[in-house]
Amino acid sequence: MRSEDLQITALEGGFSITVSGRANFDYAVPLRDLSGKLVPGNWLQIDLENCEAMDSTFMGVLTMLALKMRKSGSQVMLLNANDNLQKLLRDLGILKLFRMVSEKEKQGQGVALPAGGKASMLTTAETVAEAHRALVGADSANAERFKQVIEFADQDVERLKKQSE
Repeated sequence: MRSEDLQITALEGGFSITVSGRANFDYAVPLRDLSGKLVPGNWLQIDLENCEAMDSTFMGVLTMLALKMRKSGSQVMLLNANDNLQKLLRDLGILKLFRMVSEKEKQGQGVALPAGGKASMLTTAETVAEAHRALVGADSANAERFKQVIEFADQDVERLKKQSE
């Protein structure tokens, strides 16, 4: 992932995210970190106009964000998601978690947050497991689909924790 492929901007009352290229697990850790900055009443918009594809880890982190926002009575707005991206979300049963918008609703000057950088292997493995658990939590039909991914990610987490001891 190039640093310009994921841009996170803090604006008054919320966050704006721009995603370009092939959104994959490299994008997941910065978005997972963002979830810790969200507070009740925040808004969150994610512009997918230049997003070419999404993997399940990225969609799982989107699910984590959407579920967190729902708890506070807010929604994640997905901007400019093409038909293919919407199909990917629909096939996993998570499209319903998002509000689809065709143009930016929130604008203004903001503060760019760091979104690049290489996450540790442990953080990445933890994020992969957490993201896929979110997909299963959002739609139980995903349980069988991602069972092995979760098992492998959990094994990686345990192996990496032992290596760091």
